[in-house]
Amino acid sequence: MFALRHIRHEKTLLGKWSWSRLCSKQQAVPENTATDADAEKQKRQQLLNDLAEPSNERTRPLIDPKETSVVLFPGQGTQYVGMAKDLLRFPGARRIFELANEVLQYDLLKICLEGPREKLNRTEYAQLAVMVSSLAALEQLREERPKAIESCVATAGFSLGEITALVFAGALPFDKALRLVQVRATAMQAACDQAPGAMAMTLYGPDTNLSAACAKAQQWCMDRGVESPYCGIANYMYPHCKVIAGHVEALEFLEKNAKALKIRRMKRLAVSGAFHTPLMESAVEPFAKALKRIYLQDPIIRVYSNVDGKPYKHATHILKQLPKQIVRSVKWEQTLHELYERKQGVDFPRTFECGPGKGLLQVLEKVNARAAQTSFNVTA
Repeated sequence: MFALRHIRHEKTLLGKWSWSRLCSKQQAVPENTATDADAEKQKRQQLLNDLAEPSNERTRPLIDPKETSVVLFPGQGTQYVGMAKDLLRFPGARRIFELANEVLQYDLLKICLEGPREKLNRTEYAQLAVMVSSLAALEQLREERPKAIESCVATAGFSLGEITALVFAGALPFDKALRLVQVRATAMQAACDQAPGAMAMTLYGPDTNLSAACAKAQQWCMDRGVESPYCGIANYMYPHCKVIAGHVEALEFLEKNAKALKIRRMKRLAVSGAFHTPLMESAVEPFAKALKRIYLQDPIIRVYSNVDGKPYKHATHILKQLPKQIVRSVKWEQTLHELYERKQGVDFPRTFECGPGKGLLQVLEKVNARAAQTSFNVTA
């Protein structure tokens, strides 16, 4: 289905083979299935090795980068009422929502299709809606361009989307990922209630000292009695664009003094807290505990971490690093540089954004316009 491990899912299959760890239950795999899985794994590893090996050391035929693909997944904030409606013509997408409803014990698809908007935008529903819709969008990609899945060598996701990417890469079973996102959303909402915050997309020029501006805002809050104020960069988006987050008073100071601080524009995000900042600290422990209870596997393609923009090395690395994402800045710009770095003249892979919205491809165009020329959106 929506990950890359070939495991038969008892009686309910989305095709001849499911391509995911659909659930955490360990099942017997027929001998011919194991052989097919091994062949696919070896083929994908060959692609990874050829792309990573210096050209002057290669002893086998080159893999054309244009024949490989990268899949990106969006995060919270991209949800909208009516999402996933056009995906329901694909049996695999319908089945994904059916499975999600079984695990969650409520009708997530109905919330996606009918809202109301206020309910869908609540963190506890928004994160699950975006993840499941993104995985459903993969079913459209699988139906229409199966080679994009077969030749995928890397994946990344923005914030919540990183968990979606780990499901796709076979590191997280789908049912456990749903429960994990439930814990994440609930814990983050509780952190928002404890320490109300805000976030704002911020555009600035080369002469702007954004770090100094955040420090001034933090000091201003402190002088006015705000307890342990925070203001800092939550998301690195693209050159001269960051998302600033922190206490509401701190962002109000930046907005009122934008001209003096040489900030060109600030636009508040429709969120109820300062995600990816120390204000989310209370959410880390419950998330980490929930993650430890899951049997993780090594991803079979590269999955890039938001924390440092580097690929995860193995399952233990995921266990240690993923909880940090809740309180650390999303290094998305750095991730894109790492993901698409290559020698001059070497072609770029095809990139597919799967999920609601087109924001990640718009960001890619600003970070690496050449890579964006071969990018496509599979919208949820």
